[in-house]
Amino acid sequence: MSNSEVSTASYGTAVALCGVFGVLGLHHFYLRNFVHGFIDLGLAVLFFVLLFSGHIGLAYLALLVDGLHTIVMFYLLITEQARDGAGRLVKLK
Repeated sequence: MSNSEVSTASYGTAVALCGVFGVLGLHHFYLRNFVHGFIDLGLAVLFFVLLFSGHIGLAYLALLVDGLHTIVMFYLLITEQARDGAGRLVKLK
């Protein structure tokens, strides 16, 4: 794989953002995967809206989906299989 196919984004920063702020989708925004970022952020907001409106079961379902997506993304990042918004692999340099 040539260097042009490797993301310019920092591997460590992406992993740290996913580990700490994963359910908010900040790692997706950092990697320029804006659609996934807005989905993660939307699910987090949906969790709070549903929770405070009394729909506790649906709120935790939204959080579960968001959490599972974050776990999968974290796995992809630490195994260097995740891609940035341009389709390039995020790898440890």
